[in-house]
Amino acid sequence: MFHRKKKAETLLEQNGNLSLSSIIRQRKTKIGLAIAIIFILIAIFAPLIAPNDPTLVDVTVKLQNPSLKYPFGTDQLGRCVFSRIVFGSRYSLFYSFTVLAITLIIGLPIGMVSGYVGGKWDTAIMRVIDIFLAMPSFIIVLAIAGSFGTSGKNLILAMSMSYWANYARVSRALTLKIKGESYFQALKAGGLSHTRIIFKHVLRNIMPSIIALATVEIGSIILAIAGFSFIGLGVKPPTPEWGIMLSESRPFIQTFPQLMMYPGLTIMLIVFGVNILGEGVQDGLSKK
Repeated sequence: MFHRKKKAETLLEQNGNLSLSSIIRQRKTKIGLAIAIIFILIAIFAPLIAPNDPTLVDVTVKLQNPSLKYPFGTDQLGRCVFSRIVFGSRYSLFYSFTVLAITLIIGLPIGMVSGYVGGKWDTAIMRVIDIFLAMPSFIIVLAIAGSFGTSGKNLILAMSMSYWANYARVSRALTLKIKGESYFQALKAGGLSHTRIIFKHVLRNIMPSIIALATVEIGSIILAIAGFSFIGLGVKPPTPEWGIMLSESRPFIQTFPQLMMYPGLTIMLIVFGVNILGEGVQDGLSKK
């Protein structure tokens, strides 16, 4: 029994390693990962990169053109636009990755257990998932904002409640597919516990596909957070967040359009990076 168990686990490890190596070799993966790493480093070292205080108001220098002191100029309150974009990466990326982490922590176990157990439990769990998938994220955010007030924490809570069901559905489908594989049957025959099979071997085998979905979804999450902040359902001013910067620059779109251009281009670049990273992951999986 011990040798059967080790053989099945070895087969599963080889399958996972092949997926990872195929993903890393993709050109799109390298480009997307490089862009994502640059933004993460900017967020980490924001106090060292930003030349000015992002919240410092000085109306005497409002709406200034780019200069050595203000690389992207200043906004309507005299705040450094470049510094606000740099610090904005902290909020936008932190909120986005927090939403993604919560949805994965909730959705993956529920989906794997549902697919693994099957039967009435699977049917009941799927009905709950269908209910959450049927509710638009905008309605959920609007309800939470109306009940508890607009804030970053409430925005994370609302988006997590809306997004987890999609990962639960995908992980369930992948688990059902794995249940028919020969190595899965070998694991069960080898005497492994259900918990070990689900949270070690099944999870390891479905992770490449989940990562592919997550890298595509993170771009949508970044856009959603910026969008909710833009309409006043997310982070509150004067927080240097990209969606807020877009919202505050609306009155100056004709007279000083660069106020909207800089945060807009920043959002476009990070979303492009994570989307192309997701495509690289998907290409790597298809060539497995």
